Formats: sequence, C-alpha cells, structure tokens
Amino acid sequence: MTRFIKSMILFAVAVVLVPLSVANRHTVSLSLNPFDPADPRLTVTDIPLFWIIFASLGVGIVVGGLGAWARQGRWRKEARVKRREAAKWHKEADQLREMQTSAQPAGGVKGLTGPGNRSAA
Repeated sequence: MTRFIKSMILFAVAVVLVPLSVANRHTVSLSLNPFDPADPRLTVTDIPLFWIIFASLGVGIVVGGLGAWARQGRWRKEARVKRREAAKWHKEADQLREMQTSAQPAGGVKGLTGPGNRSAA
C-alpha cells in the first residue's frame, strides 16, 4: 500500500514538473550580484530557466531539512539520554536475574515454601 501511495505521489510530481520543464526551457542569464547585475564575474549565462527553478526548490528543501533537524536537537539528545538509562536498567535487571538464579537451591534440596504453597495439612 505504501509503495502504491509513493508511486502516485511521484506520478503527480512528474505530471507537474515535465510540463514546467518543457514550458521554461529557454535560456536566461542568472546574475548573482544584486548591486551590479551586469557584472560578468558573477553572472551565469545561457542556463535553462527550469534548472534555476529546480535548483532553487532543491536548495529550499535542503535548507528546510537542516532547519528542522536543528530544531529537533533537544529531542534527539533526550532520546540518547533515555536510551542510555534504559540500557543501564536492563543491565541491572539482568544482573539481578543472574543473582537470583544462582542463589536458588538445587533441585533436590528442600527449602522454605513460598506464601502460595502453604497448606494446613
């Protein structure tokens, strides 16, 4: 089901991106100097417009992902602390189980009965 949904989403994205690429395939000049747009050192010439559109979308996705990752830092730190604490408690529980099994009497030796095993007879 997940694969089908993923395929449908990718199909919808392709239906939008292919016509956008075909409609914007003419070349443009991209100036990276906002103060002097005619500066040839910071101008990329003859680049298809759809490359600029896709590159800006890609940069936006990367910057947004980095921002979300940075905001979730405290949750990742808390998860690390809880994971260490859980490992410590599991290790202690395993040690206590081992101590309990080694302290139990051998199978043929009678010991004191537990509270549930008492009888009046």
